[in-house]
Amino acid sequence: MELLKPELGLIFWTTLIILVVYLLLSKFAWKPILDALKARESHIDNELKTAERVRTEMSQMKSQHEDLLRQAKEERSQILKEAKETKDAIVNEAKDKAREEAAKLLAEAKKEIDNYKMAALIEVKNDVGNMVVELSQKIIQRELSNKDEHLKYVNSMLDKSKLN
Repeated sequence: MELLKPELGLIFWTTLIILVVYLLLSKFAWKPILDALKARESHIDNELKTAERVRTEMSQMKSQHEDLLRQAKEERSQILKEAKETKDAIVNEAKDKAREEAAKLLAEAKKEIDNYKMAALIEVKNDVGNMVVELSQKIIQRELSNKDEHLKYVNSMLDKSKLN
């Protein structure tokens, strides 16, 4: 039971030691510990603020990046559209020029064919006229007594003239 009843000397020395430890800790340990805790807390707050600022900047940069990407896609589609329109215009222009050139060549060919045709007709007419004149001269030069001999002579002249 003596353990349950402490003596006055034990209480005095225990209290004195606790007070000395308390004074020593309050003077030398608690202030640096509290300062270190405050510094650590302020460092953590600064890091959290920096992280929040970086997160906000990253969000803005992501938004800007998406805007730039969207603009680039719009520009690409606009450039492709303009290129297609230019290509179509060039193709249509080339087709129109080809049609005009073909029509021009066709008209020239028709005109040349008509010229050759007219020249051939004139030549045929001249040849026929000359043959008629020659045949007429030969027929007139020869006097025939009867009609049968006359037809026979005309037919022989026609055979000689090589008409096709």
